[in-house]
Amino acid sequence: MQVKSTHRNTPLFEIHKALGARLMEFAGFQMPVEYEGIIKEALAVRTGCGLFDVSHMGQIQLTGPGALEFLQLVTTNDVACLRDGLCQYTLVCNDHGGIVDDVILYRLSSERFLLCVNAVNREKVLAWLADRAPSSVMVEDVSGGYALIALQGRRAQDVLAPIGTPKPSSIKRFRFSCGRVAGRGAIISRTGYTGEDGFEFYVDPSDAEAVWDALMEEGRRYHIRPCGLGARDVLRIEAGLPLYGNELTEETSPIEAGLSRFVKMDKEFTGKETIEKQLKEGISRTLVGFEMEKKVIPRKDYPIERDGHTIGRVTSGTWSAVRERAIGMGYIDRAFATPGAPVEVEIRGRLHRASIRRLPFYRPSQKTT
Repeated sequence: MQVKSTHRNTPLFEIHKALGARLMEFAGFQMPVEYEGIIKEALAVRTGCGLFDVSHMGQIQLTGPGALEFLQLVTTNDVACLRDGLCQYTLVCNDHGGIVDDVILYRLSSERFLLCVNAVNREKVLAWLADRAPSSVMVEDVSGGYALIALQGRRAQDVLAPIGTPKPSSIKRFRFSCGRVAGRGAIISRTGYTGEDGFEFYVDPSDAEAVWDALMEEGRRYHIRPCGLGARDVLRIEAGLPLYGNELTEETSPIEAGLSRFVKMDKEFTGKETIEKQLKEGISRTLVGFEMEKKVIPRKDYPIERDGHTIGRVTSGTWSAVRERAIGMGYIDRAFATPGAPVEVEIRGRLHRASIRRLPFYRPSQKTT
């Protein structure tokens, strides 16, 4: 089989500097963490709309006869149910049922698919797929051909409508269309990572600044804000969405992570044997949400305790812009995962009270001010 590899930096870097963003290195990219403040940006998405540069994400294209059958074998969701213009959240698992990556899979045609993969896993997933693909399937890193911009929030459709074709109202959730934004060609998908409505635009890197500027201009009346990785993290935790390297790892199964709805057991896929065993025999730990009693922020790897015993560890934590409380997620012994159950989180040598909460912490139907 053939494998190609490319690499790039975000084409919106100069815009971020001009806007005064606080930058940090993430997965080899200089990415904006915040512009005017993480909480302010998160609330903008919840109440109106926000614009994110997510060009650090990787794109891997699979083409050729047998691409569908190969993807059906190496991902947990049902690829066969996709039609052209549909996309799905799915997982790539290893032989032991651990998560290699969680991805969005796009069906461009019966012999052409696009995977949007996590930036930190781009090279790993590329090699993993290339090692297993039949000779008829080309696995290609096409990340250099795209900039990726996410417009998120309850007013996202209003912002896009004047400058996007086809009409954004015609694109349903987890559908996509090859259209135009501000006159530039784009793959427009109704997906996102915030728990709100929104769209993601795959555009040529040379068009990224024009598309960004047009969306910012149209969004003025809806108080749009540029948003960084900090707000993105707050929003995804509020929405109970996992992050690779935190909630998801190669030692974590989809069942432990609460993602069983994306695992179709009526087909064969890599890692099925272990996952099937977990479904039959049960799991010893599970992912939960929790809410702190006081204004202390839980961080990754902090111990979670009950009655003097460590029962798990924090995977993510933040201050919730919507709930105005410190919240977090973590893996704990399943016996203690009852909603409302009291636990304690060890923060800098002291135990702080918390309680188990159902995920997500926030749903779009909730009102915000």
